[in-house]
Amino acid sequence: MVALQVYFLLIPSLMSIMGAAQYVMQDAALLSYIDQRFLSLEKRVEKCSRDLLEYMDEFREFSKAVLSRLARLSTDKAELKGEVKNLFMRVEHAQRDIDYFGSVMDSNACVEVHEDLLKQQLLEEAEEKKRLKLMLNASCDHMLAGIRSLKVVKKTGGKHGSWMKDPGKKHAKIYLLSGSVNNVVLEFANIMAFMENNQTLKARRVPLPVPWEGTGHVIYQGFLFYHRHGSLNEIVKFHLQRRGVADQMLLPGAGRIPAYQLSPQTKIDLALDEQGLWALHAEPETGGNIVLTKINPVAMAVVHSWDTPCSSRDAEAAFMACNTLHVVYNSPSGGSSRIQCVYDVLGALNARTNPGLHFPKRQGGHSSVHYNPKEKQLFAWGDGSQIIYKLHTEQKV
Repeated sequence: MVALQVYFLLIPSLMSIMGAAQYVMQDAALLSYIDQRFLSLEKRVEKCSRDLLEYMDEFREFSKAVLSRLARLSTDKAELKGEVKNLFMRVEHAQRDIDYFGSVMDSNACVEVHEDLLKQQLLEEAEEKKRLKLMLNASCDHMLAGIRSLKVVKKTGGKHGSWMKDPGKKHAKIYLLSGSVNNVVLEFANIMAFMENNQTLKARRVPLPVPWEGTGHVIYQGFLFYHRHGSLNEIVKFHLQRRGVADQMLLPGAGRIPAYQLSPQTKIDLALDEQGLWALHAEPETGGNIVLTKINPVAMAVVHSWDTPCSSRDAEAAFMACNTLHVVYNSPSGGSSRIQCVYDVLGALNARTNPGLHFPKRQGGHSSVHYNPKEKQLFAWGDGSQIIYKLHTEQKV
C-alpha cells in the first residue's frame, strides 16, 4: 500500500522531467536550423562578393579598351582633318587656276548688246502697261485735288482702330473694329444706330476664329479681309454672314517692318478703290519705301506689285483712290496730317511729292484712313474719334 502511494507521487515528477527534456531537444533543433541558415547566407554573400570582384575586373578591362579606341579615334580624326585641309588647299589652287584661265579667255571676248533684245524688252514693257490698263479699267479719269471738310461722327475712346462701310453692298451698315489686336467685329444697321450713346447694345457682334493685327482691314462684298495676328504675312478672307473663313493667302515680302513709321502696329494695310482690293506694306529691300500690290479678292492671289518711291518714314497712313496711292504724313508728336506723296500705277501722274493736300482743321494723328469708292469719302480713325473727310476731285490732265 505504501509502495503504491509512492508510485503515484513519483508519476508527476517523472512527467515533468520528460516534458523538460522534450523542450530542450526542440530548442537544440531550432538552434541547429538557424545555424544552417546563417551558413547558407554567408556562402551567398561570399559568392556575391566574388561575382562583384569579377565584374569590377571586367569593367576595368572594358574601360581600358574604350580609352584605347578613343585614343585611336583622336589620332584618326587629326589625320582626317589634315587630309581635308590638304584637299581644300588643292581645290583652292585649282579654283585660282580656273579663274586665271577664264580671265585670259574673257579678256579677248567682246560683250555686245543686241538691238533686237532691247526692242523685245521695250515691246514686252509696253504690252505689260497695256494689259495693266485694261485690267485696272482706265475709266478713272479724276484725281484728288483737295480735302474739303471733315465730320467727327463718334468718339469711342480707343487710340487704335478702324471703321467702314462695305462699298460692294447696297446696305448702309457700319462696321467697327476697335483696337490693333481683337477678334470681335461690331455691325450697326446704319450711321444713326452707330452714333447713339449706347452703341454697343445696338450692335451685332461677329466673333472671328483668329484675331486681326493692326488697323489695315477692309470689308468688301460681304467679306472681311485682314492681317492675321501672330502671322508674318497671312491675309484672311472671312465671310461676315456665314461667320467662317472663306480663304487665305500669303503676301510675299510683307510683315517684316511696319507699313508706316508712325503706325507701327500695322504691318499690312489693305485698301479699296474703284478697281478693288489692294495691299500696302514696306520692305527693308526697298529702303523702307511702300510696296503696292493689286490682289484678286476672289482667287486670293497677287495680280501685280509696284515698288513706289513713297517713303514709310514719318508716314501714318495711306489710301488708294482711282489707281493712285496717297500717303499721309505727320510729325511724331502729332500735328497737321498732310498728303506728301502720290503714286499713280498707270503712270499718268507718276510720283508727286508734296502736292499740298492737307487735312482740314484738325491736329493729331490717324490710326487708319480708308477710302470708300462708292461715297467718295475717307473713313478715318484719329485719336479715338471716327471721322469722315469729304474729297474734292478734278479731271486728270
